[in-house]
Amino acid sequence: MSKFIKQTRKTLGQPPGTLVHVGEIYEQQTMLSRIEYNAERIAESSPDPASALVHGLPDSVLWLDVDGVHDASAIEAIGASAGIHPLILEDVMHTGERPKLEESPGSLFVSLRMLRITEATGQVEDEQVSLVLDRLWVISFQERQGDVFDPVRERIRGGRGRIRAAGADYLFCSLLDAVVDSYFGVLEDIGDRVEDVYESVTKNPTRAELDAIRLLKRELLFMRKAVWPLREVLSHLEHGGTSLLASDTLPYFRDVYDHAIQILDTIETYREMLTSLMDVYLSSIANRTNEVMKVLTMITTLFIPLTFLAGLYGMNFRFMPELEWRYGYYCLLAAMATVSVGMLVYFRKKRWL
Repeated sequence: MSKFIKQTRKTLGQPPGTLVHVGEIYEQQTMLSRIEYNAERIAESSPDPASALVHGLPDSVLWLDVDGVHDASAIEAIGASAGIHPLILEDVMHTGERPKLEESPGSLFVSLRMLRITEATGQVEDEQVSLVLDRLWVISFQERQGDVFDPVRERIRGGRGRIRAAGADYLFCSLLDAVVDSYFGVLEDIGDRVEDVYESVTKNPTRAELDAIRLLKRELLFMRKAVWPLREVLSHLEHGGTSLLASDTLPYFRDVYDHAIQILDTIETYREMLTSLMDVYLSSIANRTNEVMKVLTMITTLFIPLTFLAGLYGMNFRFMPELEWRYGYYCLLAAMATVSVGMLVYFRKKRWL
């Protein structure tokens, strides 16, 4: 987040709508994927950004998927072809935006976070996805290649479900649903890690478990920041807050909204579990410390009378009758052993051992 705030300095002093990329650059060049379909046919291509015509045939739905949003000239060309407002294009290129919804005459803009688990580190990383809806087309902007939209592409290519017979608003809903459903996979991975940490904490807690708990809490907070504002966006959509959504599509937005609420509930459940695990860890460490202190205290207590007797026996007085005893030394050792055993028996009776 601090890196994103530092990068926003690029926009200082610029007029609103100036296309300046803010965020990480993942792709060397902007790449496009164009799918145009209706109930009878489908056509796919990979046009050049400078010549990408967004408008398709009147009886078809067009989906233009854009990978790489760092090239201002490419984003500007796509926006000019689709008639997208410069302020929306500015939000597309500012990749640290919180999920939000903006409606302009004839179009609808939604930005949200797409989450995934990195294979190298096993941690959660995010990427901004921006969706622009018109009556006949949908444009999706992503920071890099690789997404969660493959099930949607397969349904379009295979003609499964109602997507080929529905309009652009249903495609828009399907893309939102794909992103939200991908959160369940991330939560499943986090849930497995929470269970592993729980097993370790209850058996033999170490500093590694403490670090794992802190990392999981940070990732869950990261997810909550991505899902919480998205809930407001979906709530607005499922209540039909725009004329671009047909009435028969609204129930599908309600389903996506329900999924978002379920994800938030799961996140809060995991956060409470981790808070409890932190308490269990601290209690375990405190109990272990108490056990160590108890042993050390017992050892110290054992040696106090021994030290007293040794000090008493070693006093340098001229007239000490014990100095003339033939078996005085052995008697003293026996006394020390008797006191030690007696104290151990006493500790056992008091259940301190």
